[in-house]
Amino acid sequence: MQHLTQQQIIDSFHGATRSEIKRVTFPADFDETDFDALDFYGWRDRRIPRRGYICVPHQGELVTLLLTQADAVPKRRAMCAWCRDVNLTSVAVMFSTRRAGQAGRRGDTIGVLVCEDFSCPRNARRLPPAFHKATDLDALRSEAVAGLRQRVEAFVSNALSVEDV
Repeated sequence: MQHLTQQQIIDSFHGATRSEIKRVTFPADFDETDFDALDFYGWRDRRIPRRGYICVPHQGELVTLLLTQADAVPKRRAMCAWCRDVNLTSVAVMFSTRRAGQAGRRGDTIGVLVCEDFSCPRNARRLPPAFHKATDLDALRSEAVAGLRQRVEAFVSNALSVEDV
């Protein structure tokens, strides 16, 4: 992922109101972010506890979505739908975002169960807990990263789709 500025992220919001965008709070360590190691940039708003954001390159442009964490939490440890981390190093929680177009104006949302700290890019690059001696570790990582990118891309495409479901 290319290095981003806060203004680029602000300018790329979809499905958020102007007042919601004005209240966006970036992490204190934003300037130290290693964007080269990320497939998407995700963070939690430190002033609004149930709010998160993801910024994703999508079809040649940058897309940022506002996510709202559900009040309810899974009763059991759940696997992230994006990174599918089998080590369960992060708690997976339900986030939702408004759909684009008329559906979003009606209040329609889509949801996804993902790592609450958006650590998916790091998780996808970690080695599995057990593997055979002859396993191609680089191929495993590449496959996990490709799967992560595909699943995040599908979520963003679904959120931006203006077709009624």
